Amino acid sequence: MTEPLISIRGLSKHFTMARDLLGRTTSVLKAVDDFSLDIYPGETFGLVGESGCGKTTVGKLLVDLYRPTAGEIIYDGKDLTKLKPSERRAYCREIQLIFQDPYSSLNPRMTVGDIISEPIRVNRLIPPEKVDDRVGYLLNAVGLSANYRNRFPHEFSGGQRQRIGIARALAMEPKLIVCDEPVSALDVSIQAQVLNLLDQLSEEFGLTYLFIAHGLNVVKHVSDRVGVMYLGRLVELAPKRELYRNPLHPYTKALLSAIPVTNPAYRKERILLEGDVPSPIDPPPGCRFASRCYVKGTCGGCPCESETPELVEVSPEHWVACYLHSGPR
Repeated sequence: MTEPLISIRGLSKHFTMARDLLGRTTSVLKAVDDFSLDIYPGETFGLVGESGCGKTTVGKLLVDLYRPTAGEIIYDGKDLTKLKPSERRAYCREIQLIFQDPYSSLNPRMTVGDIISEPIRVNRLIPPEKVDDRVGYLLNAVGLSANYRNRFPHEFSGGQRQRIGIARALAMEPKLIVCDEPVSALDVSIQAQVLNLLDQLSEEFGLTYLFIAHGLNVVKHVSDRVGVMYLGRLVELAPKRELYRNPLHPYTKALLSAIPVTNPAYRKERILLEGDVPSPIDPPPGCRFASRCYVKGTCGGCPCESETPELVEVSPEHWVACYLHSGPR
């Protein structure tokens, strides 16, 4: 069995929302809570969930934009969460991030050449005289002309700006790239082009992706395995084909039913979830999906509202956190 490129164990990130007069924390937002995952070399792992479920926070924890509250991030045999800032920086070049918004993620006062070359120069990856050639190579790799290096971000379309952001991530020669909803801000016609580009680059540069997205319809075309998050926790994980063919968690089934299908012969009944998503500031005890679950109580006395179901393997490589399939502890 191939060793994971990166292993996440019990990762949590809590944000302090309020303090009392003595400075003691009185309110905490649990953005990510007890999250575990393995990502293997060369794969594209899709992480999906609705807004506010914590998927972007997971990505930012991997690239050290946030420091975790608890848990481990094992990379190259070392726990990155235990390293000093100076030691942690040495690993930042190998885990890069493609931002969601191609408009705000690029400095409007810097040329494209400066944006891409800055990480190369700061980290002294190659001799200074070779930097310009490297910038030209990276622009060509993402489908842009090397002559664009002297232009500013406002002179490009959204799709072209996202390509520039991809080139900047590639500049550090990473092994893992966190793609934080890289196509959600683009037109549908451009989304397919960017997805095809990412697939092409993974083969050319030997990359591994953590692909974060809102819906299962996007990750279906790029991912090898898919994980579904709900309110800070991973509720289902499986190979792509298995997840789409045999979804087990009620939330995953609801997400799949929301995907538009043009052929009436393949349309299924839409699952409409009732109620609102619980607040991550005060999440309910037990299963966090219990308040909206449409099959709650059908497993015969499952303690959904009092005990949190663990993520268990119910079939080869198919994991789910639901008492309906794993049974009470």
